[in-house]
Amino acid sequence: MTSLYNFKGITIVPSAKDLKDIVLSKTQRKTPTVVHRGYAISRIRAFYSRKIKFLQQTLHDKLTQILTEFPKTEEVHPFYSDLMNILYDRDHYKVALGQINTARHLIAQIAREYVRLMKYSDSLYRCKLLKRAALGRMVKLLKRQNSSFEYLEQVRQHLSRLPSIDPNTRTLILCGFPNVGKSSLMNSLTRADVEVQPYAFTTKSLYVGHFDYRYLRWQIIDTPGILDQPLENRNTIEMQAVTALAHLKSAVLYMMDASEQCDHTIQEQLQLFESIRPLFANKPVLIGLNKIDITRRSELSPEKQELLKKLESDGIPVVEISTVSKEGVIGFRDQACDDLMAQRVQRKLQTKATSNGIISRLFVAMPEPRDNKTRAPFIPAGALEKQNVSKPATEKMDFNEQKVIIPEIWEGHNILDFVTEDIERIFKDLKLQEKIRQDMLNYAGEDVLDDETQELLKTGLRIREKEKMCQLKHVMGNISGPRHSRVIGRKHERTMERFEEEMADLGVDLSKKRMRHLQDDASRPTYGKTVKVGRSSSLSARSAPPRDVQGLPDLETYDKVQMLRHKGLKPFTREARKGESDRHVYDLKPKHLFSGKRKGGTHDRR
Repeated sequence: MTSLYNFKGITIVPSAKDLKDIVLSKTQRKTPTVVHRGYAISRIRAFYSRKIKFLQQTLHDKLTQILTEFPKTEEVHPFYSDLMNILYDRDHYKVALGQINTARHLIAQIAREYVRLMKYSDSLYRCKLLKRAALGRMVKLLKRQNSSFEYLEQVRQHLSRLPSIDPNTRTLILCGFPNVGKSSLMNSLTRADVEVQPYAFTTKSLYVGHFDYRYLRWQIIDTPGILDQPLENRNTIEMQAVTALAHLKSAVLYMMDASEQCDHTIQEQLQLFESIRPLFANKPVLIGLNKIDITRRSELSPEKQELLKKLESDGIPVVEISTVSKEGVIGFRDQACDDLMAQRVQRKLQTKATSNGIISRLFVAMPEPRDNKTRAPFIPAGALEKQNVSKPATEKMDFNEQKVIIPEIWEGHNILDFVTEDIERIFKDLKLQEKIRQDMLNYAGEDVLDDETQELLKTGLRIREKEKMCQLKHVMGNISGPRHSRVIGRKHERTMERFEEEMADLGVDLSKKRMRHLQDDASRPTYGKTVKVGRSSSLSARSAPPRDVQGLPDLETYDKVQMLRHKGLKPFTREARKGESDRHVYDLKPKHLFSGKRKGGTHDRR
């Protein structure tokens, strides 16, 4: 836990009545509110069991938060533990938290009991009665702990107003009789504005101020005045100062009134110093002789000066200061800070807890001589011989030394099943047989083929050449080039050379000698009327029919097919439509939110 405690973050503790309203309202808001007797009995039981469990869990969370946020006296710093004991009475504080913890366990027990009884209810009416009984008993427990809730709320308010005191930082504590100038000195050293009045016990609690010295942050604590009386007779105000002196590692500034205007003489003030001196153990102590603007030390009687010199002989410095004229105030503060800083540094050096961290805590044990005998190191003769033997040169490691070249098992087969004594002879015979077979296949004899066979071979050769030419033309035709219209393409295709080649392939001779009589016929004029044939200037590309028309002989069949198609799609179109469950009806004024019970509990819309 950190050294600086934050008691201002504790959540407000509500009263028993407020807590009851909070948890019941939350249960009504966060759980279902509608149930009918026509429901299955298991559903009705689950409905009311849920309300019981929800209320129990809500109360458990609220009470656990209270128990967790309040500080435990065993876990906080002893200064805060004793301060809480003085201000709030540790026994009363523990009893209040214990009662809250007991109530939390009893509420959980009640919830388990009624959830178990809910399993045996056979109607909505009995389930509702069990629910009412469970909620009533749990809320009744809160009502019985009302005093504990009120006490803890008062403790929380007082804790939140306590000053933030760090028990482990550099601290100066002001103490002494009432009205000797402790609060005035604190106002002079810090920006704190502590009330200063001419009467005693103006300061009734601890006040904290902060100042900087040598680039470090210091805190100074103003304690209430202490009277010279036994510890048992001291009141709560005085015990706060005693607690701070007892538990805080700090420098003590004991304030004295040299003018004796605090209604206590120098002797009485020194008697109080001696009575509380056991609280100053292991702490730097300085005595501030205040109000020297009224009476200086040299103006005191010889007896009083002798008492002050006796204190100085014990190693306790006495510094003259005046909070009105500010004389000696800064020097008094600096001397106290230097003494405390030197003590803190010395303590850290003794405990080896310097700022170096874990290195400063390490301890290295060094051997110390036990006597004057010389104990030389002893090395056995065998070890010396091994050291003197020359080691051979490092041999190169053979990484394949442990590897097995031929394994015993290979791909699930035992190698020994395939190994015989004459395996090498069998292998040579197999190689010889393979060589003979290859020689027989490679034997090239001159076969005498007849004319028919040779003709077939030539025909097959021409067929293969023709196929290759067709493939080549197909490839050449797929090459992307400038696209022409269909008419231009036909004109390019219709050449005389191509026509003669095609006719020659068909066996028709189109030489000039054979075609001369056809040329004469074509040159003769025609007589009579010629038949006019309508012809377009260009050829139109033939478009492919739609897919739903392909394969149909006539339009009548097409209409029949379309009718059957629409009839077959009807079931699918029905499934694609939006149904009643898909519609969202916007209920802008839901009845369960705009109508409720009447007052007096006489009517219920449900």
